[in-house]
Amino acid sequence: MRQAAAESFNRGRPLTERATRAAVQLALALACSITSVAASQSDPAWQAPSPSLPMPVSSRHAPAPAGFVSFCLRNPDQCESGPNAESAVRLTEQTWRQIEQVNSEVNRTIRPEDDRSHYGRAEYWTIPSDGRGDCEDIALTKRKLLLAAGFPARTLLIAVVITPRNIRHAVLTVVSDQGDYVLDNLDSHVKSWGETRYVWLERQDPATDLGWLAFETNAGTLAAAATSPAATAESATARTLHRE
Repeated sequence: MRQAAAESFNRGRPLTERATRAAVQLALALACSITSVAASQSDPAWQAPSPSLPMPVSSRHAPAPAGFVSFCLRNPDQCESGPNAESAVRLTEQTWRQIEQVNSEVNRTIRPEDDRSHYGRAEYWTIPSDGRGDCEDIALTKRKLLLAAGFPARTLLIAVVITPRNIRHAVLTVVSDQGDYVLDNLDSHVKSWGETRYVWLERQDPATDLGWLAFETNAGTLAAAATSPAATAESATARTLHRE
């Protein structure tokens, strides 16, 4: 966590001196934020987030995004489940604060830039070392930090959605014993998946390292699951997923 990223970008070219300094600053800033959260005192005023329903379970396999497969070939340690096979993280004050802090710090630290202008290619998933990246890169960075903080790999799943502006977008989801929550570079707040206005397309398969599963693309199906009577404890303001 505290060492500069050694990954090379764009056809194997080494990082420039300027990019290397930026990588060091980014790694230190994010590592310090995780450390400070883990060491923080319990806040007696803290309240647990509203419970979230688990996302619908899908058995329909989807092709893994090419950028994800390429990333895993270059960074196998980031794609292996490892010995911790827990399927849901226990949501405590500390774990929730870590989730919130990672989301806000990464959103603040990494400046959005698309792959075409950044790397000169249409799609390139990576963990940025120069403080710039697109939605997949930001989601991968959040996942790496939470893995380093001890979160089980199977509870940290990248998902692909369609935004209300009809744009394909990637987010990180955290599977907890209180339901599934979303870390999004378009939102500074961590929300339950049912509180987003996204159409959910596909997500990593927690049972395999490289597999992906497709959601039912009917937005009404997911909306019904998020706002069913069983979800009343989640939020009275849960919004219906829809295409715009």
